[in-house]
Amino acid sequence: MDLGIKGKRALVCASSKGLGLGCARALAGAGVDLVMNARGAEALEASAATIREEFGVEVVTVAADITDDAGRAAVLKAAGAVDILVNNAGGPPPGMWTDWEREDFIAALDANMLTPIALIKALVPGMMERGWGRVVNITSQSVKAPIPVLGLSNSARAGLTGYVAGTARQVAGSGVNINNLLPGIHATDRANALDKGVSEAQGISMDEAKARRCAGIPAGRYGTADEFGAACAFLCSQHAGFIVGQNILLDGGGVNATL
Repeated sequence: MDLGIKGKRALVCASSKGLGLGCARALAGAGVDLVMNARGAEALEASAATIREEFGVEVVTVAADITDDAGRAAVLKAAGAVDILVNNAGGPPPGMWTDWEREDFIAALDANMLTPIALIKALVPGMMERGWGRVVNITSQSVKAPIPVLGLSNSARAGLTGYVAGTARQVAGSGVNINNLLPGIHATDRANALDKGVSEAQGISMDEAKARRCAGIPAGRYGTADEFGAACAFLCSQHAGFIVGQNILLDGGGVNATL
């Protein structure tokens, strides 16, 4: 399917690996020029070089912490006028409700709620002026079904979801669509870290920890970054113009809900 976005320009945050990289690769495959951001310069440059060689699109890299004011300013300066924004940032650490203090919640909100909002505020007005734009926020299945050990993530991502619900409907008339992608467990470093936590807490091997988590997924496996990226690229396409303010699960059926 021709996504109709060849020649568009996208900022993809936290895109040196994992789900962000999957989104960057899928957009590049559709002919979109990229501004890729991540904190680690080495991994970022390696991923960008592979994308340039494989897809022949322009790729600008900015190694910076997108959750930091100075880092975000550097990314926005390099990005300029983009047509597509993919918001992404690593989730806060797991723990118990008794573990977290105010500063832990502030850090989670900064990374997973306030940073995406800042980028939306910075870039969406230009999209509205040009009459076309797409924003995809990578959040989590936890906004549909909270995960007990991820209380920080549950809180921050639910806050972003509420913000998007109202904002998306205010900008849709200008040709800008904002939606959220809610990943379940995908084969990424984040999944490995959570598997390690299960392994240590239950005294089992990593393979057994993964097997137990896969058993709770109707699809029987973890998702892949490539299939996640393909869903992101579709939401950024010309075919998604009537999808507004939605929360789309990519979880292999893990969330058991009618709606």
